[in-house]
Amino acid sequence: MNRVCFGFLAICALPLLCLSQPAAKNFSGAAALNLTGKAVAFGPRPSGSAANTKLRAFIHAQLAGCGCEVSSDAFTVQTPDGPVAMENIIAKFPGKSGRAIAITGHFDTKKMTNFVGANDGGSSTGILLELAEVLKGRPRVDDLYLVFFDGEEAVRDWTSTDSVYGSRHLAQKWSADGTNRRLKALINVDMTGDKDLDIVDEYSSSASLRKLVWDSADALGYSGQFLRQPSTVEDDHLPFLEAGVRALDIIDFNYGPRNAYWHTPQDTMDKLGPRSFEIIGNVLMRVIPELEAEKP
Repeated sequence: MNRVCFGFLAICALPLLCLSQPAAKNFSGAAALNLTGKAVAFGPRPSGSAANTKLRAFIHAQLAGCGCEVSSDAFTVQTPDGPVAMENIIAKFPGKSGRAIAITGHFDTKKMTNFVGANDGGSSTGILLELAEVLKGRPRVDDLYLVFFDGEEAVRDWTSTDSVYGSRHLAQKWSADGTNRRLKALINVDMTGDKDLDIVDEYSSSASLRKLVWDSADALGYSGQFLRQPSTVEDDHLPFLEAGVRALDIIDFNYGPRNAYWHTPQDTMDKLGPRSFEIIGNVLMRVIPELEAEKP
């Protein structure tokens, strides 16, 4: 009698237990914007600066509660201004397939007076941190890496050697340890918080990945924000393309009238909007499972 009654109660309790499980969190543009504001509050954050170090500590603290494996990729590089210590931050959400996907962006800002980089450096930080919250506790097929790049900006003038320091370093490291061979795709996000969002069709990016992302944006009703006009932008995806990785840059390179806010003190929080963050987050959250469903 007791055993039967216990079994009955246990069966009856199952729906209640299921109902008590927290629902999967949707990507919040408002939350991503708020996280961007916290990053921007540290002020200008060029690589090697005290503010950059404080932001890295903030990123580590935010990731600590997201159920991911966090590692530091620390390195020192020679720049036109001498040696600079930098650190990429890597959050890994483990899967089971042996394959991997990477979503990346940079957190440093251009070395300029009064340049706080709300969109350029801030928005990618906010998007990646909110993605970490959304991905927390979700089952994974492939390993999913969120990579926060240091040193995207040129210390002086953009050249092949004075730019994308963090992504060049990690692309070489991942080529050496075999991670690049496991990557199905790498998607880089940069300058994606502009209220007037216009994502360029960066045509040096992998064609199949461009199609997947743009088709996903169209399906979600975002064709007005994901343009079909080809353009070319040098960014953190390039070292991985050169390493043979299928890679894509998602970037709005039309920031203000004739791009007037880019790399100026006008790149401030008032130029950003939560809907733009939400659009990027929703597209990424649609693309990730589609990539996981792809077979070798």
